[in-house]
Amino acid sequence: MQLLQTPPAETKGFRLNHTMLRVRDARASVQFYTEVLGMRLIDEEDMGDFTLYFLGFPHEGDVAGAMPTHREGVLELTHNHGTESDAAFAGYASGNSDPGRGFGHLAVVVPDIEAACARFETLGVQWKKRLTDGKMKNIAFLLDPDGYWIEVVPDRLKL
Repeated sequence: MQLLQTPPAETKGFRLNHTMLRVRDARASVQFYTEVLGMRLIDEEDMGDFTLYFLGFPHEGDVAGAMPTHREGVLELTHNHGTESDAAFAGYASGNSDPGRGFGHLAVVVPDIEAACARFETLGVQWKKRLTDGKMKNIAFLLDPDGYWIEVVPDRLKL
């Protein structure tokens, strides 16, 4: 496969804007992504039966309350009202309960992975893989409140 090939001219200006995850408890999820990972809540849209939360790392040009279509790397959390208090709710599939069957994880780049992981440890995050686990000692995986895997990688990771 050719790396960094030239895309078709007709796709000039196309960008991957956001990724959507369904979440059980919007408060817990927004708190995780803002307070643990450092994203900020850019927009919140109540759609009646569900609410959309758009989060991203600080970015010049963001306007509070406006869907950030001008940028890449936005996370959309979709909360279906009532799931947070439904004792029978079994949760959403994280994509990893049946390996190899679709979605796997999100990834966050950090400038100092050791410092970031030490901070996550003090915050009491749930780990899937610490830096010291397994063969790959240069990446870690956190679990968000819904069990989605968040890969933590250093800037300029070489596999």
